[in-house]
Amino acid sequence: MADLVRALRALARITRRHGPLGLAVVVWALLACRRVRRQLVRGGLDAVRLSAPPPGGTDALVRRALGRGGGNCLESALVLQRWFARRRVARTVVIGVSAPGAGFHAHAWLDGDPDPHQHDLAEILRRPAPGSWLP
Repeated sequence: MADLVRALRALARITRRHGPLGLAVVVWALLACRRVRRQLVRGGLDAVRLSAPPPGGTDALVRRALGRGGGNCLESALVLQRWFARRRVARTVVIGVSAPGAGFHAHAWLDGDPDPHQHDLAEILRRPAPGSWLP
């Protein structure tokens, strides 16, 4: 019950600060992250299909929602890629890995975003925004 009360308070706070469109963006981001997770399991990167996000909101709002939503770096990067594509900004998802001897680590981010991990990793994949995502 306490979790439900906390969630309702958070939704009310988002609505007060960002209005109904901000709330719609947060809900879209959280649902999109769950959808991406399922799609990646079923068919990998090629299976990722996301509906367009609602208008409004900011990338900071989407990033905060994803940070609290429990998604991993790849899921978050793909959702952000879709969010930016709706705004006619093509962003590339980059996936990098560490050297095998140093305890394997993989990470994903959007090209151009500052990320403290990217300099320690070797890029293995760059995935541009799908053309169907760009209006």
